[in-house]
Amino acid sequence: MTRNERKELEAVEKKPVQAAQGEPIHENVMFVPHVDIVENAEVITLYADMPGVSKENLSIDARDGVLNLTGKVDAPDNKRKAIYREYEEGGFTRKFTLGEKIDTEKISAKLTNGVLTLVLPKAEAHKPRKIQIS
Repeated sequence: MTRNERKELEAVEKKPVQAAQGEPIHENVMFVPHVDIVENAEVITLYADMPGVSKENLSIDARDGVLNLTGKVDAPDNKRKAIYREYEEGGFTRKFTLGEKIDTEKISAKLTNGVLTLVLPKAEAHKPRKIQIS
Protein backbone atom coordinates (compact mmCIF):
# COMPACT_ATOMS: atom_id res chain seq x y z
CA MET A 1 0.00 0.00 0.00
CA THR A 2 1.44 3.35 -1.02
CA ARG A 3 1.45 6.46 1.14
CA ASN A 4 -1.35 8.04 -0.96
CA GLU A 5 -3.53 4.94 -0.60
CA ARG A 6 -3.08 5.00 3.18
CA LYS A 7 -4.02 8.67 3.28
CA GLU A 8 -7.31 7.91 1.48
CA LEU A 9 -8.20 5.39 4.21
CA GLU A 10 -7.52 7.68 7.17
CA ALA A 11 -10.51 8.90 9.17
CA VAL A 12 -10.48 12.62 9.81
CA GLU A 13 -12.42 14.25 12.61
CA LYS A 14 -15.03 16.84 11.61
CA LYS A 15 -14.15 20.43 12.46
CA PRO A 16 -16.81 23.00 13.43
CA VAL A 17 -16.94 26.22 11.46
CA GLN A 18 -15.04 28.93 13.28
CA ALA A 19 -17.04 31.99 14.26
CA ALA A 20 -16.39 34.99 12.06
CA GLN A 21 -17.96 38.40 12.15
CA GLY A 22 -21.59 38.40 13.20
CA GLU A 23 -23.67 35.70 14.82
CA PRO A 24 -24.47 32.32 13.26
CA ILE A 25 -27.98 31.97 11.89
CA HIS A 26 -28.00 28.14 11.84
CA GLU A 27 -29.83 26.29 14.61
CA ASN A 28 -27.30 23.40 14.71
CA VAL A 29 -23.53 23.29 14.63
CA MET A 30 -22.08 23.62 11.12
CA PHE A 31 -18.98 21.75 9.99
CA VAL A 32 -16.45 22.50 7.26
CA PRO A 33 -16.63 19.72 4.66
CA HIS A 34 -13.33 18.24 3.50
CA VAL A 35 -12.71 19.12 -0.15
CA ASP A 36 -10.44 17.91 -2.95
CA ILE A 37 -9.94 20.20 -5.96
CA VAL A 38 -8.46 19.01 -9.25
CA GLU A 39 -7.88 20.92 -12.47
CA ASN A 40 -7.31 20.23 -16.13
CA ALA A 41 -7.27 22.50 -19.19
CA GLU A 42 -11.07 22.63 -19.45
CA VAL A 43 -12.50 22.51 -15.90
CA ILE A 44 -11.83 22.67 -12.20
CA THR A 45 -13.57 19.86 -10.30
CA LEU A 46 -14.36 20.09 -6.61
CA TYR A 47 -15.24 17.03 -4.47
CA ALA A 48 -16.79 17.84 -1.06
CA ASP A 49 -17.55 15.22 1.61
CA MET A 50 -21.03 15.92 2.98
CA PRO A 51 -22.25 12.70 4.62
CA GLY A 52 -25.92 12.63 5.57
CA VAL A 53 -26.87 15.56 3.32
CA SER A 54 -29.70 14.86 0.87
CA LYS A 55 -30.18 16.59 -2.46
CA GLU A 56 -33.22 18.38 -1.05
CA ASN A 57 -31.20 19.79 1.88
CA LEU A 58 -28.29 21.03 -0.24
CA SER A 59 -27.93 24.64 -1.36
CA ILE A 60 -25.28 25.78 -3.84
CA ASP A 61 -25.07 29.29 -5.20
CA ALA A 62 -22.52 31.49 -6.91
CA ARG A 63 -22.85 35.23 -6.50
CA ASP A 64 -20.54 38.20 -6.22
CA GLY A 65 -17.54 35.99 -7.02
CA VAL A 66 -18.22 33.54 -4.15
CA LEU A 67 -19.35 29.91 -4.37
CA ASN A 68 -21.44 28.97 -1.30
CA LEU A 69 -22.13 25.36 -0.26
CA THR A 70 -24.59 24.63 2.56
CA GLY A 71 -25.97 21.24 3.47
CA LYS A 72 -28.37 20.35 6.28
CA VAL A 73 -28.34 16.92 7.89
CA ASP A 74 -31.72 15.69 9.09
CA ALA A 75 -31.85 14.70 12.75
CA PRO A 76 -32.10 10.95 13.37
CA ASP A 77 -35.44 9.54 14.40
CA ASN A 78 -36.21 9.68 18.12
CA LYS A 79 -37.53 6.12 18.27
CA ARG A 80 -34.31 4.91 19.87
CA LYS A 81 -32.28 6.37 22.69
CA ALA A 82 -28.57 6.78 22.03
CA ILE A 83 -26.42 5.22 24.76
CA TYR A 84 -23.11 6.14 23.14
CA ARG A 85 -22.43 8.53 20.30
CA GLU A 86 -19.24 9.56 18.48
CA TYR A 87 -20.99 11.25 15.57
CA GLU A 88 -22.05 14.82 16.25
CA GLU A 89 -25.07 16.09 14.35
CA GLY A 90 -24.87 19.20 12.25
CA GLY A 91 -24.76 20.50 8.73
CA PHE A 92 -21.97 21.63 6.46
CA THR A 93 -21.02 25.00 5.05
CA ARG A 94 -18.08 26.23 2.98
CA LYS A 95 -17.32 29.24 0.76
CA PHE A 96 -14.87 29.56 -2.12
CA THR A 97 -13.76 32.69 -3.94
CA LEU A 98 -14.23 32.37 -7.69
CA GLY A 99 -12.02 34.28 -10.09
CA GLU A 100 -12.68 35.43 -13.62
CA LYS A 101 -11.33 32.08 -14.75
CA ILE A 102 -14.65 30.31 -14.00
CA ASP A 103 -17.76 30.46 -16.20
CA THR A 104 -20.35 30.56 -13.38
CA GLU A 105 -23.27 30.09 -15.81
CA LYS A 106 -22.05 26.58 -16.66
CA ILE A 107 -21.30 25.19 -13.16
CA SER A 108 -22.86 21.75 -12.62
CA ALA A 109 -23.35 19.69 -9.46
CA LYS A 110 -24.00 16.05 -8.57
CA LEU A 111 -24.47 14.45 -5.13
CA THR A 112 -23.67 10.74 -4.86
CA ASN A 113 -23.29 8.76 -1.61
CA GLY A 114 -22.48 11.86 0.46
CA VAL A 115 -19.92 13.26 -2.00
CA LEU A 116 -20.78 16.48 -3.80
CA THR A 117 -19.06 16.84 -7.19
CA LEU A 118 -18.99 20.34 -8.65
CA VAL A 119 -17.68 20.91 -12.16
CA LEU A 120 -16.52 24.48 -12.69
CA PRO A 121 -15.86 25.08 -16.41
CA LYS A 122 -13.18 27.58 -17.29
CA ALA A 123 -14.18 30.64 -19.29
CA GLU A 124 -13.16 30.42 -22.95
CA ALA A 125 -10.75 33.35 -22.56
CA HIS A 126 -8.81 31.41 -19.90
CA LYS A 127 -8.57 28.06 -21.66
CA PRO A 128 -5.23 27.29 -23.25
CA ARG A 129 -5.28 27.42 -27.02
CA LYS A 130 -3.05 25.80 -29.57
CA ILE A 131 -1.26 28.23 -31.85
CA GLN A 132 -0.62 27.01 -35.38
CA ILE A 133 2.81 27.58 -36.85
CA SER A 134 2.83 28.75 -40.46
